[in-house]
Amino acid sequence: MLKVRDLSVHYGKIKAVRNIDMEIAKGEIVSLIGANGAGKSTTLRALSGLTKPAGGTIEFEGKPITGWDAKAIVEAGISHCPEGRQIFPRMTVLENLELGAYTRKDKNNLQPDYDRIFEYFPVLSQRRTQLGGTLSGGEQQMLAIGRALMSHPKLLLLDEPSLGLAPLLVEKIFEIIQTINREGTTVLLIEQNAWQALNIAHRGYVLETGCVSITGPAAELMHNDHIRKAYLGE
Repeated sequence: MLKVRDLSVHYGKIKAVRNIDMEIAKGEIVSLIGANGAGKSTTLRALSGLTKPAGGTIEFEGKPITGWDAKAIVEAGISHCPEGRQIFPRMTVLENLELGAYTRKDKNNLQPDYDRIFEYFPVLSQRRTQLGGTLSGGEQQMLAIGRALMSHPKLLLLDEPSLGLAPLLVEKIFEIIQTINREGTTVLLIEQNAWQALNIAHRGYVLETGCVSITGPAAELMHNDHIRKAYLGE
């Protein structure tokens, strides 16, 4: 579904991502793990068109999308749920969700999508007319994921969905990610909780100082000595 070859991203003289190769097959959950500053979020921003690559190629469903703007990439079927939620605080829950469907041509048929999001996150149904900025951190994260799903993505990019959440809510978020995947959405996941991320992923990539250092099936990565010491707290 997604093929990345020799991808590099620079911020001035800083080489944030260097010559990354990555593939994601349809139906997978793929986890991208690494320390803070390793280039994980920058990689997602390049895939979603928010940051222009300095080099390399990105293909989605056989089409080259390198350098496309963000709107075109959303229309192609890639949706990005960014780190820090970045909901619209002065808009209601429903208005935030509606903005997630901005690129869709069937805006008169959004109710089934609202119903789906509220099935995933029942608390949002109770908050539908509440301003986004008045929600708790966990509710805002649910809203951010729901907004990303409103564009009907084929590939969902999730950047740190459990950041700052209580353990019980983290467990709920990961259950929903698995449900979303089982229902047909491919997922590329960045997550500070490497154990949780690898536990639900099919495969994983480890980024270190902007480069892919290790890749393989998630079950194998969980038993890799370097990864256990560096990212799993052992």
